[in-house]
Amino acid sequence: MKLRSIELVVPGAAAAAAFLTDIWGMAPAAVRCGTHYLRGSGTDPYLVAIEEGDEGFVRSTTFVCSEAELDGLRGRVAASGLNAAPAVSNDPGGGHGMIVELPEGALFRFLASTEQADPIDGRDLPVQLTHVVINAKDAEVTADAAESALGFRVSDRTKGMVFVRCNDSHHSTAFARAGFSSLNHVAFEMADMDAVMRGIGRLRDHGMAPAWGPGRHGPGANVFAYFIAPFGAVVEFSTAVEKVPDDYRVGAPEDWTWPEGRIDQWGLSDKDNNALRAAEQRFRFRREWTPQPLETATV
Repeated sequence: MKLRSIELVVPGAAAAAAFLTDIWGMAPAAVRCGTHYLRGSGTDPYLVAIEEGDEGFVRSTTFVCSEAELDGLRGRVAASGLNAAPAVSNDPGGGHGMIVELPEGALFRFLASTEQADPIDGRDLPVQLTHVVINAKDAEVTADAAESALGFRVSDRTKGMVFVRCNDSHHSTAFARAGFSSLNHVAFEMADMDAVMRGIGRLRDHGMAPAWGPGRHGPGANVFAYFIAPFGAVVEFSTAVEKVPDDYRVGAPEDWTWPEGRIDQWGLSDKDNNALRAAEQRFRFRREWTPQPLETATV
């Protein structure tokens, strides 16, 4: 199983797509019925879908999986009592599966039998999404649901987050101890550290400074730089997230502490906490489907 894409509704979708392609560094994949699909250099048909709407919200975060993994998900989700419904995707790559609403409203879509795309050249294109972080009122409750119903595994806990994986990448999602439920940020996996640094320079050329970074996180050990996009979402350049074995020891908050005045391994950059916190509340989740038995209808 792997994280593939996020589907957003945004006022001014064309302008948001233009920022992500012309400045952030993605490539256009398709435009269907006014929805802009944007891709990276890897084999995922798209990483971000941007649909026009009166206000911003998250329609879904999409994971791709095998048919066997999907069968296991169906059983666990049905037993969990979480809101869910079967799904057939009309997005690039197609596929079928289901969409699940976690306890605080986060919407995860799981698709099997999807099609991949041919990779494309571009040293400054993101390769794929590396993680999507969700704000939670109770991060432990949400993480418990991700483990029991979705089959994910907790990798680490810090004072601020619970990091969760669905494969050997340290985290494909995390649940921030924010006190509210919304999209925290979307992280794009770059080819290497130079690509991250060139991305920072490219945005500086357009008058945008990082809200945090460059730096290197503790959990996951990935290099990062966060920006607040003009359409309101927090987006991250990232690379080199740690790969972990099945017997990886789950870290506790006391395992992740820094010297006075530091908030990451390098300690190079300040963090604009106020701007980030405001941006992290802009994209909530909206369920526009009715929960249904997983054996029947589609959304």
